[in-house]
Amino acid sequence: MIPFRRHRRLRRTPYLRDLVREHRVHADDLVYPMFVEEGLQGTSPIQSMPGVARYGLDALRREIASLSEIGLKSVILFGIPREKDERSSSAYHEHGVVQEAIRAIKAENPDLVVMTDVCLCEYNPLGQCGLVQDGKIVNDPTLELLAKTAVSHAQAGADIVAPSDMMDGRVAAIRAALDANGYEDVIILSYAVKYASSFYGPFREAADSAPQFGDRKSYQMDPANGREAMREARSDLEEGADMLMVKPALAYMDVTARLREAFDVPIATYNVSGEYSMVKAAAQRGWIDERAIVMEMMTSFKRAGADLILTYHAPDVLRWLREDER
Repeated sequence: MIPFRRHRRLRRTPYLRDLVREHRVHADDLVYPMFVEEGLQGTSPIQSMPGVARYGLDALRREIASLSEIGLKSVILFGIPREKDERSSSAYHEHGVVQEAIRAIKAENPDLVVMTDVCLCEYNPLGQCGLVQDGKIVNDPTLELLAKTAVSHAQAGADIVAPSDMMDGRVAAIRAALDANGYEDVIILSYAVKYASSFYGPFREAADSAPQFGDRKSYQMDPANGREAMREARSDLEEGADMLMVKPALAYMDVTARLREAFDVPIATYNVSGEYSMVKAAAQRGWIDERAIVMEMMTSFKRAGADLILTYHAPDVLRWLREDER
């Protein structure tokens, strides 16, 4: 008889399976993306993202208090301003919507890690991530505005700034501006590997940021490219990034794994709006076990090498983790 190994021995009981489990999802891993709308009273549900809403400042504080009680430790903020202009000036205004949201969160829970998305697309009427001149998205003139935005977030109390624009050189510009203004301790989490993905659709409703002409393929990456991801990540580290992000998460776990092998810095992955909404829609129809699917996804992100998971599922995952502790 040909000898064989009895691998099932290690799977025989729940406690044995727990004993040899290689990857676990913790509350510490989760970052909750939140949308804050200037002038909004209360909340405004986002139709394409069941369970997710835009928040006014008072509602934001209440939600932060509630989520802190179940273990939330980190958020990333996206702002929806009342007014937009071609230079995205509300992105870096001292009393802009994100700046005021940072102050509100820190007043409610000073220990919460506050990350901020640094981009221009929500703040200009054309919905582009860079400054537009003569119908083109121009790289170098955009860098000054991104740096001003990052500094304004730091001044308001942000712990981490996360440039998502995909302009060349933006990490170097932001690092130089932060350091020159005395914010050497503010961390840069770079959206180093951000693909021109079809999974972003619901987000563009949530953030009112759909491009009004063309697309974003001249600065976001081609989904077919993997080696390019390594070049982008390496450049951002050389420019001063402290952490790297892959976006989206689910369709690009191979890229997360490649970054994990190559670099010894914290790696984040963004479980984006389309990935979230597909799960929610299927769960609402009774086609899947939502909790089982979501936890399998979270575990897969960890297995691929992610240290941080940005996900709209965060409140549900926190509740499930707490239930499991009882």
